[in-house]
Amino acid sequence: MSDQGAFAARQLRRWRSAALSPTGRRRFAALALVLAAVNLRPAVTSLGPVLEETRAGLGMSAVTAGLLTSMPAACFALFGFAAPRLARRFGPGAVVASGVAALAAGLALRPLSADSVLFVALSVLALAGIAVTNVLLPVVVKQHFPHRVGAMTGLYSMALNLGASTSAAVTVPLARSFGDWRVGLGAWALLAAVAVPPWLALARDRTGAADSSRTAESSAPGGVAPTRLLGSPTAWALTVYFGLQATAAYVVIGWLPQIFRDAGLSAETAGLLFAVTSVLGVPLSFALSAVAGRLRHQSGIAVALGAFGLGGYFGLLASPASAPWLWAGLLGVANCSFPLALTMIGMRGRDGSTVVRLSAFAQSTGYLLSIPGPLLVGVLYEHTGGWRIPLVLMAVLMLPQLAAGFFAGRDRQIG
Repeated sequence: MSDQGAFAARQLRRWRSAALSPTGRRRFAALALVLAAVNLRPAVTSLGPVLEETRAGLGMSAVTAGLLTSMPAACFALFGFAAPRLARRFGPGAVVASGVAALAAGLALRPLSADSVLFVALSVLALAGIAVTNVLLPVVVKQHFPHRVGAMTGLYSMALNLGASTSAAVTVPLARSFGDWRVGLGAWALLAAVAVPPWLALARDRTGAADSSRTAESSAPGGVAPTRLLGSPTAWALTVYFGLQATAAYVVIGWLPQIFRDAGLSAETAGLLFAVTSVLGVPLSFALSAVAGRLRHQSGIAVALGAFGLGGYFGLLASPASAPWLWAGLLGVANCSFPLALTMIGMRGRDGSTVVRLSAFAQSTGYLLSIPGPLLVGVLYEHTGGWRIPLVLMAVLMLPQLAAGFFAGRDRQIG
């Protein structure tokens, strides 16, 4: 037994040594990054497929449901503004660990709600955890992978879309298997809980992050002042583009399954169709980031993605049940404007500190701009009793998104 104990102790020392080596630390950071990214969307995408059952179970109005679809953008903006300050005080790893823990708690508790008010409040808790994680993951990438920002951004974008598509496709079968929509929603708390321990370990290992952060900061002497961002047309183009693509994304996340169900398709089929919009993002987000990162101009890609979105909205307007897989596929390609926006933010900043400020400005302000969209769609749906007017609105909003993407994609740098 003593020999076995000595052997186990030697193996533990070797593991710790490997884990604390630069290579081991990067691998562990990559694992933690992927686990966090997988959890950034199930809290949102799992709700749409069972929204009808949730509304019936909680006595929720369409306006409240519209509020739920707007809440992700609102929380990402409001709590996202606080993330950089929290990271400076406690470290990005510790804040992300707390964010993932809050997400797991919110996901576990909200299905137990007796009314829509408590459900909304616990949803805010989960979304607050996502918000700080969402903002700080690019910072973690910059710290641990300063020379592989594009590849790692593509990796966590793939993981994000994988989590979104899986939750969209699996929530309804889970709910049906257990005979309760609450189980279908609450099951995703287990996935979030798995991500907490790696981030707690990463938070305790501040050495590697600090070294990488100092390296990035040494190449970014001054950055750009916030007032310069406010006066930059490129920064505002990125912000408007990010805000409008977020509007479209959260309308699709919140309402696309309901659009297909109202067209006569089953809940399972509607969930699978919505999952298509996220599944396409798994390979496309990585490929898109790689291609866009090699180009000086990304305007053409932004315009092409907008054209796919217009095709999807016009298809839903004409006949949602005639070619639902095609309409879902078109909207799925259009939703790849999110990784494109992240890539353009990284390329428009001249140095590291400018990218951090530009990312915080474009994402937080962009999410603020996106708040009214999903709520307005819910109001229009309730008052008109159909989807024609809401879909016309989304098609019209795609036009300024096209224009903003064109200007944001030009070869301009800030700083």
